[in-house]
Amino acid sequence: MKNLVVIVCLLFSYTITAQEWSSSFSDAVTKAKEQDKYILLVFSGSDWCAPCIKLDTEIWQSSEFKEYAEKKLVLYKADFPRKKKNRLQSDLELANRELANTYNQQGYFPFVLLLDKDKNILSKTGYKNSSPSEYIQDLSTFVK
Repeated sequence: MKNLVVIVCLLFSYTITAQEWSSSFSDAVTKAKEQDKYILLVFSGSDWCAPCIKLDTEIWQSSEFKEYAEKKLVLYKADFPRKKKNRLQSDLELANRELANTYNQQGYFPFVLLLDKDKNILSKTGYKNSSPSEYIQDLSTFVK
C-alpha cells in the first residue's frame, strides 16, 4: 500500500511538470491567439541531431523552462527523425516540411523561432551552451 501511494504521488508530480507541446502548428497558433501567448517553433532532429537532443534535455526538460513556458509560450516541435522506428505520420511529416519551407529554408538543426501569435518572427536561435535561466533571459528580451 505504501508503494502504491509513492507511485501515485510520482505520477501526479510528473503530470504537474509535464510539458505540453502542441500536436500541430495550427493548434499552436490557435492556442497562442486564445491565450495571448507567443509561439516557440522548434525544428529538431530528435533521433540524430546531437545539439537537438542536448537542447531538449538541458533546456526544454528543465523545470525552470517548463514553468516559464507555461506562462508565456505555446510550444510546437517540427521534428524530422531519420530512424524508421521514429517516423512520423505522413500528414505530420508533410506539415513539418511545409513549415520548414516557410521558416527554415536553410535546414538548420536545431533551429528555434519565437513567433508572435500572428506568426511573425521575433527571434531566431538554436542550441547554446547555456543554462535554462540564460536561455529564458535571451527569449525574454522579445516577450512582454
